[in-house]
Amino acid sequence: MLYITHFNKLRLKMVHSFWPSLFVISCLPIVELIEVTKPRTKPNVVFIVSDDQGYGDVGFRDSDIQTPNIDSLAREGVVLENHYVQPTCSASRATLMSGRYVTRTQFWQGNIKPNAAWGLRLNETTIAEMFKRNGYSTYAVGKWHVGMYTYAHTPVSRGFDYFYGLYLGSQGYYSHLKNRQIDFRENYRANDGSLIDSIRFQDTGMYSTDLFTDKAIEKLSSHGESQPNERKPFFLYLSYMAPHGPYQVDKSKIKQYAAHMTNSSSNRRKYASMISVMDEGIGKVIDALDQHGLRENTLVVFISDNGGERGAVASNYPLRGGKVGFFEGGVRSIAVVNSPLLSVTGYTNKHLHHVTDWYTTFQYLCDDDTTNLQKPQFPLDGFNIWSSISANISSGRNEVLLSLRDEDFLHESLRKRKFKSKKEKTIDDSLNDQFIIRWKNWKLFEGHVLIMDYSPKYPLAEDQPANPKRSYHSLDDRRLYNLDVDPREINNVKDSHPEIVEQLLLKRAEYKKDLLYIPRRGARSKAQSHPQVIYPWEENEL
Repeated sequence: MLYITHFNKLRLKMVHSFWPSLFVISCLPIVELIEVTKPRTKPNVVFIVSDDQGYGDVGFRDSDIQTPNIDSLAREGVVLENHYVQPTCSASRATLMSGRYVTRTQFWQGNIKPNAAWGLRLNETTIAEMFKRNGYSTYAVGKWHVGMYTYAHTPVSRGFDYFYGLYLGSQGYYSHLKNRQIDFRENYRANDGSLIDSIRFQDTGMYSTDLFTDKAIEKLSSHGESQPNERKPFFLYLSYMAPHGPYQVDKSKIKQYAAHMTNSSSNRRKYASMISVMDEGIGKVIDALDQHGLRENTLVVFISDNGGERGAVASNYPLRGGKVGFFEGGVRSIAVVNSPLLSVTGYTNKHLHHVTDWYTTFQYLCDDDTTNLQKPQFPLDGFNIWSSISANISSGRNEVLLSLRDEDFLHESLRKRKFKSKKEKTIDDSLNDQFIIRWKNWKLFEGHVLIMDYSPKYPLAEDQPANPKRSYHSLDDRRLYNLDVDPREINNVKDSHPEIVEQLLLKRAEYKKDLLYIPRRGARSKAQSHPQVIYPWEENEL
């Protein structure tokens, strides 16, 4: 019998070789050692996020949407098949920025609205702050959406040296307006340390996806043109708004990229073209890395923040559900990693990953020392997945908390929400409680569940947005799915596996220990609103 011990820095791959002899044929295992090497120097990181892109809306999943550059990253890198996020924009971004489950950050309830006076708590150490304390230059380009009611909540106060983009969740792609106010800016620190908030009126009329690409390339170029002995490692967070609505793109791009989609809705063709324009930009960013000799020591990550909107626009095929829901189509995202630093490439990684894992992994790659920090570091929920993404060795993660909500932990002003059940009844506060977890191949839903249907592979014009017959709130529900054999979440097997249900429900109490109470959330008044520009409106407060 052969015993193989897995070490942190080695992957052992067994290949069978057959050796004939005069009397017997013996099967002897040959052990191939693949070293999981940690980069000798701190790697650069380009972290690209798309917004509301469907799980199935990428070329390498046989979509009718053209994404040759993302496909190239996937083909020459690693596709993460089981990469989980949160089902809404703010929650996923807060989880990435903090490295912590939403239960710990107060993002287990709500998506930040334009006038909302809340955000990622200021005592959270963001991923950018972690990079910065390790000597990195840090740039954020694109969508922020984790709080802006005070300047202390905005990117340049959260660890980024530079920011260009929008504070809120969406806007016109050409007008850059949200509710008739502009939210498009450039932020950095002046020599005296004061924050410069330059509103980019001059960019009105220019397409935001292209502007974000150009600004990212500008930062890479200035970095690449600096003297090698003066270069810091860098973290570039490129957070596109595409293909989030409104669905806006130049007609020439629709003709170029979606002319073949004759049976699709108008919005589907726009959506597809928006993704393809973003893909163009990603290709240009990769070219810039190559041109400036930065690629060899750079890790490129591409993910979507959540699933796509169901109906006639996005496809999460073959998964069930979509954005705002906790079926796989809402929380299992596109995820690709590409870098010469990876030991094994060109395959699909089936290990379990969560968006919190990036913080912990980058911390490892930075040799981050968490002793004697000026700002205390809260416990992280991520796993170091370097061995997984680099050489297909499990990180040890076998569960992901997707949702835990308890109405007792909400201020009463946030409980008075009226959902309609399948029987058209208004549900009370206690019935909003929810627990959703994936453990190994099992996924449990307990409590209030938003029931959603399935996306077609190629949404057509007649595939209208969800209606009550296709999407409804189920109360006091319990569902168990075996994702290994039922990835589409069709067969509820709770009755045939009561021991699994019982085991998973026991985990709820432990996670509940970290559930943060959410107090009353304020909102901007009309008196605090500027007529032309969206500005933070409150004094900085912890």
